[in-house]
Amino acid sequence: MYTGGNARKPSVRILVVRLGAMGDIVHTLPAVASLKHSFPGSHVTWAIAPRWAPLLEGNVYVDRRILFERGGISELLRSRRELRREPFDLAVDFQGLIQSALAASMARPDRIFGFDRSQAREKLAALFYSNCAASSARHVVDRNLDLARAAGASSALRTFPLPQGKPENPLPEGDFVLACPLAGWASKQWPLESYTALAGRLKRDLGVHLVVNGPPASADILGRIEGAQTHVSGIAGLIDATRRAAAVLGVDSGPLHLAAALEKRA
Repeated sequence: MYTGGNARKPSVRILVVRLGAMGDIVHTLPAVASLKHSFPGSHVTWAIAPRWAPLLEGNVYVDRRILFERGGISELLRSRRELRREPFDLAVDFQGLIQSALAASMARPDRIFGFDRSQAREKLAALFYSNCAASSARHVVDRNLDLARAAGASSALRTFPLPQGKPENPLPEGDFVLACPLAGWASKQWPLESYTALAGRLKRDLGVHLVVNGPPASADILGRIEGAQTHVSGIAGLIDATRRAAAVLGVDSGPLHLAAALEKRA
């Protein structure tokens, strides 16, 4: 259903596919904004994994979200029904995986845009695309903008329309440094003892608290960091804490990319 301000038929219906994860979705926001801005009156639908859907709340460049479930057959069939509920003029697969390319194909759009075989994360994904684009850009945000341009975006909007977030647990009243010690890959993580040392130094030298954030399941692990305040939250709580922090410390993972998009000192 079109969710714009009037009942006129949208000029172009666009499907965006970027299922996850946090940092990758953040890096795709400017490209999607550019597509919406370049096609006045268009209707943009974003297929996204349910876990990451809160990142799109209130996004003025996204008219509809499809929660693409990757479980069993019943979940896939439900996702396919949602993808086929309305026709699409074009789809743009920013993920470059076979799975994301299949999601775009399920919707049966007139055209599917994706990265060239040489740049797709899984080369076979390019077999599903009607139009392939190559980018010489170094940063992933710019590569995504290049793909949006290939799909018809005539102007580039370097904007990150993220939600405000909401408090989920107490935070220090004064300045604090926010850290997210955990990452999807253990090889990216800093030893927990280093955060203990950092917490002591921040308090001793600057009088600033260290707050360590993670999902609820990480509470026991984060609790091992002596001298730091543990803050467990979902995405909304993480965004709120990031906005309120004086600075953010992190590894190469979604929370640090989120902080960069919010222009926090890192």
